[in-house]
Amino acid sequence: MAQSKQVAALLGPSLIAVSVTESLNLEIFTNTSAHLTYLNGTLLFVAGWTIVRAHNYWMPRWPVLITLTGWLLLLGGLIRMVAPVSSQQTADHPTAVLAMTSVLLVCGVVLTVNGYRQADVRDI
Repeated sequence: MAQSKQVAALLGPSLIAVSVTESLNLEIFTNTSAHLTYLNGTLLFVAGWTIVRAHNYWMPRWPVLITLTGWLLLLGGLIRMVAPVSSQQTADHPTAVLAMTSVLLVCGVVLTVNGYRQADVRDI
C-alpha cells in the first residue's frame, strides 16, 4: 500500500493539473501539428508503460485506479502515435473532451486524497 500511496501522491495532482489546464485552454489544440501529437503520444505511452510496469495491481480497492490510469495513458499514447493526424481536434469535440477531463479530474482528486491521507486500519 505504501507504493500505491507514493504513486497516487504523484499521479493525483498531475491529473488535476492536466485536466484543469486542458479544459481552460481548449483553443490551443485546434491547429496542432502531427509532430506534436506524435510526441505527446510518445510521452503518454512511456508514462503509461512506466505506471503499468511499476503498479499493475488489480485488487478491488482504490489502488486499481492507478493501474487503470496507467493503462489508459498507454492506450491513449499508442492511439496518438499510430494516428497523429486523425480527428483529435478538441474544438470539434468539446463535449467529449470536457467529459474526459472531468473524469481525469475526479480520478486525480481520488488519487490525491488517498495519496496524502494518513494511514488507517484499512491500509495495513
